[in-house]
Amino acid sequence: MGTETETSREARALLQNTTLYREFQAEKDEILKHKWIESEKVGHDIGFEKALVDWITHHRAGWRRARHPSPGMN
Repeated sequence: MGTETETSREARALLQNTTLYREFQAEKDEILKHKWIESEKVGHDIGFEKALVDWITHHRAGWRRARHPSPGMN
């Protein structure tokens, strides 16, 4: 039986290979990119929460449609 550290590493590796985790990471990356762009526009850091709300409100639906187009939409 492995140590707790080995078990934690195995659990983390299993999680990181899930579709849900990869989608979460991709969405987080987009929010951070949006935060940077919007912060540059106003000349100061707008913060993660403001970027998150703005991205979800204005960009999430389109990003998801582009990332996962419906069958027959080509």
